[in-house]
Amino acid sequence: MFEMRKRQQGRIEGPPQAPGHPRPNTCCLCWCGCCKCLWNEDRRERSERQTCTKMDSIEATEEQHPTLDEMIAWSRSFEMMMRSPEGRDVFREFLRSEYSEENLMFWIACEELKKESNSSAIDEKARIIYEDYVSILSPKEVSLDSRVREVINQSLAEPSSMMYEEAQLQIYTLMHRDSFPRFLNSSVYRDLLNSKRACLDT
Repeated sequence: MFEMRKRQQGRIEGPPQAPGHPRPNTCCLCWCGCCKCLWNEDRRERSERQTCTKMDSIEATEEQHPTLDEMIAWSRSFEMMMRSPEGRDVFREFLRSEYSEENLMFWIACEELKKESNSSAIDEKARIIYEDYVSILSPKEVSLDSRVREVINQSLAEPSSMMYEEAQLQIYTLMHRDSFPRFLNSSVYRDLLNSKRACLDT
């Protein structure tokens, strides 16, 4: 299984396909941020031209520019930070440093699945989420208890857009209680906050 995923990842490195013709065997549908599709390449190019880390809205291409007050508000509200595209991106950078980035990516993938109404797309996205974040064979497996895993396994026969809701809440709670307090004390958050303050002082 691991070798199969490596071969799939190798194929992802190929040239982008024309719009309307998604690349076969990709590991995501752009919402997980791990493939080299046109959407992600464009985001990375914009990020390289900026002094601060940016993350585009999942549904829009306009850049987000949170104010200093909004960034300070993140320290008081995990929910507010998670609603902010840039907040999620900064938090993702911190999680990456702790080797737990998959928690946030799983949460984002579940959010996208809940917005889906096409049955074929639901089946495909549900399968990808399972293979990428739930399967014990995946290097990006998230930590779920046995009861939640059993619920997911039973739902695989007839996938729905809400089948990961309980698992998503479990990971959200884990990030909130475990990772978020360390994030607020990290250099990732504090450096960005100080940079924003310095910009206002100049």
